[in-house]
Amino acid sequence: MALIRKRDTKPELVVRRMVHRMGYRFRLHRRDLPGTPDLVFPARRKVILVHGCFWHRHDCPLGSKAPRARPEYWIPKLERNRQRDVVTLESLAALGWTALVIWECEVRPMSREGLERRLGAFLE
Repeated sequence: MALIRKRDTKPELVVRRMVHRMGYRFRLHRRDLPGTPDLVFPARRKVILVHGCFWHRHDCPLGSKAPRARPEYWIPKLERNRQRDVVTLESLAALGWTALVIWECEVRPMSREGLERRLGAFLE
């Protein structure tokens, strides 16, 4: 588990390259905001959070996998991640920030055109 990265994950790097190629500039991992968002657009007051499907319990095939080793430990831990995500989004909204959650499964090569359109609509 020590090899699991907190930042600069492959899905996050794909989103960063895509947003940069679209002409938008951003800050990374601002610790003064709830949840330390992955991409921050201060002038627009918008943030993008890139979530791993397994770790944040997305309802896709990747996120619905249950851990086989020590489920009594991992399942409550993963549910706490999901609860913390809800609190983070509420806190950002209370501070006047608009958030977009991008899931790992949305960054797959076959869905990148749709993701690019979604990012463009969000950042306009």
